[in-house]
Amino acid sequence: MIDTDLTFCQSELIEVINLFGKDAENLNIRHRTTEKEGKLVNTVTVSGRVYAYGNLVKAFKDEIERKRLVKRYAKLSVYKALSTHLNKQAPWGALTGIRPTKLAYQQIEETGEFEDFFTSTMKVSAEKTLLTKDVLDAQKGIYVKDDDNCDFFVFIPFCPSRCKYCSFISADINVAKKYVDDYVDALIEEINYSAKYVKNLRSIYIGGGTPVCLPDDKLERVLCALDKINTGVEFTVEAGRPDAITESNLKILKKHGVTRICLNPQTFQDKTLVSLGRSHTAQDILDKYELCAKDFSVNMDLIAGLEGETFEDFKDTLDKTISLNPDNITVHTLSVKRGSTLAEKVSRLDDGQTEKMVEYSYKVLKEKGYVPYYLYRQKYMSANLENVGYTKPNKACVYNVDVMEEIAQNIACGSNAISKKVIDGGRVIHREASPKDIPTYLNKLPQILQSKDKLFE
Repeated sequence: MIDTDLTFCQSELIEVINLFGKDAENLNIRHRTTEKEGKLVNTVTVSGRVYAYGNLVKAFKDEIERKRLVKRYAKLSVYKALSTHLNKQAPWGALTGIRPTKLAYQQIEETGEFEDFFTSTMKVSAEKTLLTKDVLDAQKGIYVKDDDNCDFFVFIPFCPSRCKYCSFISADINVAKKYVDDYVDALIEEINYSAKYVKNLRSIYIGGGTPVCLPDDKLERVLCALDKINTGVEFTVEAGRPDAITESNLKILKKHGVTRICLNPQTFQDKTLVSLGRSHTAQDILDKYELCAKDFSVNMDLIAGLEGETFEDFKDTLDKTISLNPDNITVHTLSVKRGSTLAEKVSRLDDGQTEKMVEYSYKVLKEKGYVPYYLYRQKYMSANLENVGYTKPNKACVYNVDVMEEIAQNIACGSNAISKKVIDGGRVIHREASPKDIPTYLNKLPQILQSKDKLFE
């Protein structure tokens, strides 16, 4: 905890403290900030030792900018004080937000550059600053700010079974079978209702859960509803686990214009797949990849830092994935969140191993012709690292860029779906979240549609 006079950003200051893990658990931390004559002064006291930092600031354009900068320098002061006190640095410095690239774009708009700001001001490592630059370079031609642009998202909350690391809102379809028909009916109603808000459609994305675990007739009903808005744009489906992919449902996806599939093995180690509660083998991944690659652009998700895996295990997984030659490979760093079964068992991950895995993926994927094109961070990530999507040239996923950079409207349907209205190129964003659990979503659908009217009209 921290004693601070900035209550509006207390939670984010706690996130900074959490960057230092157990080393900061027993420290007594107090923070105060003052604004006077164009200067912000932040004073941080760490177990009796005082650290003070001053930052010159220009006149604030408005209250939004004032709060943003006050928060930024408060977080930076706490980070610098703890870094000095503990003689410890974090790879992303004082940055705790989900989207480092969004901050980089903001800085470029304001000053024309971001690299010196990242390394000198925010204390981001040279390696992570270079990664950010690579991502911005890869997004050229895709990154477009236009408040009329939109993406359409559909959430299917069912899975064949629940993986131990998963903290997403999803349900075992065998247990939640009684909800499937009603959920599909409600989802189609929401899709049809939301179609009127589509303007410059950039992409369609069906996520989950594991959407293709729906029975074929139910999956096709959802796709038929989306036919009405699809103008031939990029169309992604999170096929997810190979045990849910069949020749039949792939045929249905192709029939309805799906262009991109996510096949997410996470690991090619059979021992790990068993421990995670997955009912498929590494060979099943290889077999289903061949089916998917015939007709679709394929993304494959991997996780660095899985419990019990060594660097050699991860290296073997990544090398096998590269040998398949998918268009996209996403490398996630394990994030052990409350709500996942794994969180109950894992108290601390081997940060050194995980960092080695992530560094290897960056090096070898670039050598093999992939470039990082989007990245994001989460709470409770091993080694305070990041998730990175890599792509072959001209194969980047438009939806991932739009959503991560928050530069287009996101019209989202289904339980736990979050619609976003983007104003002034993302400077202001209004959100409307649907209920997370399926029964509440079904019961509140009329109110959800009304809320969507208020958001987009």
